[in-house]
Amino acid sequence: MRTLHALVIAIVVIFTFSAADWPQYRGPNRDDISSEKGLLTSWPAGGPALLWSFDKLGIGYSGVAVVGDRLYTLGARGETEFVICLDLSKVSDGTVAELWAREVGPLFDFKGNNWSAGPSATPTIDGELCYALGGNGDLLCVKVQDGGEVWKKNLPRDFEAEVNPIGGGPKKLGWGFTWSPLVDGDNLICALGGPKGTVAALNKKTGDLVWRSAEVTDQAAYTSPMLAEIGGVRQYVVLTNQGMFGVAAKDGAVLWNYRRQPKFGTEVVNSPIVRGDLVYTTVGAGQGCDLLKVRKEGEQFAVDLVYANKNMANHHGNVALVSEHVYGYSDGKGWTCQNLETGENVWMERGKLRAGSLTVAAGQIYCYSEDNGTVALIDASPSGWKESGRFQLPQLSKLRKPSGRIWTPPVISGGRLFLRDQELLYCYGIK
Repeated sequence: MRTLHALVIAIVVIFTFSAADWPQYRGPNRDDISSEKGLLTSWPAGGPALLWSFDKLGIGYSGVAVVGDRLYTLGARGETEFVICLDLSKVSDGTVAELWAREVGPLFDFKGNNWSAGPSATPTIDGELCYALGGNGDLLCVKVQDGGEVWKKNLPRDFEAEVNPIGGGPKKLGWGFTWSPLVDGDNLICALGGPKGTVAALNKKTGDLVWRSAEVTDQAAYTSPMLAEIGGVRQYVVLTNQGMFGVAAKDGAVLWNYRRQPKFGTEVVNSPIVRGDLVYTTVGAGQGCDLLKVRKEGEQFAVDLVYANKNMANHHGNVALVSEHVYGYSDGKGWTCQNLETGENVWMERGKLRAGSLTVAAGQIYCYSEDNGTVALIDASPSGWKESGRFQLPQLSKLRKPSGRIWTPPVISGGRLFLRDQELLYCYGIK
């Protein structure tokens, strides 16, 4: 009985520990929602306690992935991009220890670029392996233990991958490769873009090509592939400037394809939100939001456009779906709560906080201003903006491009709030 009791305790501990992890872009389910409980419901004046800071991440907009006591991200130091691992168990004198850094590839930048440089994708952690994508399309698989290289591909060279350059940047490269790889079973799902197919599955252990969706040849946008099951079929939903489509997980065959008219005429940054048979996306610069209903009819799929309006036009930030409502910053409207199914705005707040990104935990939204690093804690409620505290980062990056902003969304893991501004990373205790 004593052995059984110990086993039950061990299982509970392992489950709790795993629930706190943030192993990839936008969290465990790629929805910017943490399952953590027991977090502060309000903050004292000045905000929660600053546990530590780190000022050597290098430049870039990459988000952080956290698994156990290790944090992974990418940053450019000098003329080279690195995937970097910090040891969160080793904090001394207000800073955290770097465990290892592995070169990914040369710095992404170009003449006349006043907005961004360096990597923007978030690493993906899968067991003992870490997958990291550099701005120039260098895709690297390393061991989480020491950063040792397992395999490496250059996507433009090896797969003729391309990024849509609308809005600026070099031809076929744009603002760089920014989507974050998705692990599904034995495959690594990539939004390659280009004439040989937009989506591809690589063998996650070797990097070899398993299949490619040759029926769609859109150039990649800045959005990441999303895993979904619609009509009982496992698939990946991808957004590009031309529209949205789903490909079968087993072989990459196109299941449905929504060609938007007109196509998006600006940078496409947000990844789709999928709930059941509904697929939602929003694009900034006046483009607005679309909601699709994807239906399975026999062996085929059909797509209905539920609405297309400008009630939510989110550009560089992100949006999250909580219950029946989408929350995020909408260009010209401010922070917005939108009913998912009707597309109508429930409330809008322009005066409380400038544009920014967000993450969600325990029924509250952590809003992170792109202008000055102010963080506000509000209720995730259709009743309106109800704030329970705010604070501002003690220092902002001086290495950021002159026209760039703070575009790395916040992350919550293990009772900690992680906030990045280029080379600077802050960790706050919110348990």
